[in-house]
Amino acid sequence: MRVEVPYGEGTEIVEVPDDNMGEVAYPNELPEADEMELLREAVDTPIDSASLDDFLQGASKVLVIVNDATRPTPTEKVLDLIGSTLDRVGAEYIIATGMHRTPTDEEYRFVFGSRYDSIKARVHSHDSKNSELVHFGTTSRGTDVWMNKLVQEADRIVVIGSVEPHYFAGYTGGRKAFLPGVAAYGTIEQNHKLALTQEAQALNLKGNPVHEDMIEAMAFLDGKKIFSIMAVLDKGHKVCSAYSGDIDSTFKSAVRKADEVFVVKMKKADIVVAVTSFPHDIDLYQSQKALDNAKHSVRDGGILILVSACRTGVGADTFLKLLASATTPNEALEKISREFKLGYHKAAKMAEIGLRMKMFAVTRLEPEIVEKAHMVPMSSLQEAVDGALAELGPGSKVTFIMDAVITVPKVESD
Repeated sequence: MRVEVPYGEGTEIVEVPDDNMGEVAYPNELPEADEMELLREAVDTPIDSASLDDFLQGASKVLVIVNDATRPTPTEKVLDLIGSTLDRVGAEYIIATGMHRTPTDEEYRFVFGSRYDSIKARVHSHDSKNSELVHFGTTSRGTDVWMNKLVQEADRIVVIGSVEPHYFAGYTGGRKAFLPGVAAYGTIEQNHKLALTQEAQALNLKGNPVHEDMIEAMAFLDGKKIFSIMAVLDKGHKVCSAYSGDIDSTFKSAVRKADEVFVVKMKKADIVVAVTSFPHDIDLYQSQKALDNAKHSVRDGGILILVSACRTGVGADTFLKLLASATTPNEALEKISREFKLGYHKAAKMAEIGLRMKMFAVTRLEPEIVEKAHMVPMSSLQEAVDGALAELGPGSKVTFIMDAVITVPKVESD
């Protein structure tokens, strides 16, 4: 069987013997809908909140928090609807980079589209290490909550986000706009250390210490007026549902819809190809999420194949340095147990996978970089699949997860 998968600006094609072909998994199909009509209806019917116009009434300083280019959030489409309203109140914008780098000009234009030139004087990029920060409080888990000063100064905050599964926070969206979005590096580090727990998993909110810590951090904003617009996207990154109003209510509504889209019933396979689609294929740091989701569908002793262009390289490389310093996954986990730095949570997740299975990687990274991550570099997907079949035997099944960063397998054993 011939299988074509997205890779960078093009595709990778692989031939899999029919006897070895397993499943090809995508996010679930939903009925087609008019994206702009869905967004318009959401803005016009807010949940547990006044209308946007009433919300902005009397505002003196409005701050709009938006995602960076690592997420396919339909920010441009939302601003096509409400941008003129925000212009009338002189709204400023901040890119919730978390600990990511400052966007490039191309990435700013990906986020804001044609509106960028008219608003760029009012656009800020959060820098977790160098932005002016304000202390809001300390959570019960000891996270010192420092956020960008613009959050404190604003008397109205509009959050534009999207909700999909997240490998340790449970889901993206909602509270993540603030932590990690506009938080200090040290705050993010303290929060993300909680990702080392077993409860910090995709789809899990109850008892998830990362999520609960974020909610506590949000409580320090009590009294801040926040209007949230949360979208859920389908497998083609088109809006399939949207909600506006109270940030907690919109997040919970979007989570229920996200499960319909992104949770896919599957069987365990010997070999699983985890495809990382645009824009998540920006770097290895982001692409690792595909491995963490896909791991659930690989049998112990199997092989997990990452396919990602890693268009801009590794990304924040603390996790890679830790992995490179260890000769085995166990050694990496032992080092992390003795000392934690931001990024080590990602190294821990990769090391845990390495205890159960082998990882191959089809990327544009130099082979020695891939090897530092305890993965086997492959020059093509065909080479990777052929090598995996040769290693595991002729009866092995190969399954493809076509958007593995946001597709969460629910296997029969679950």
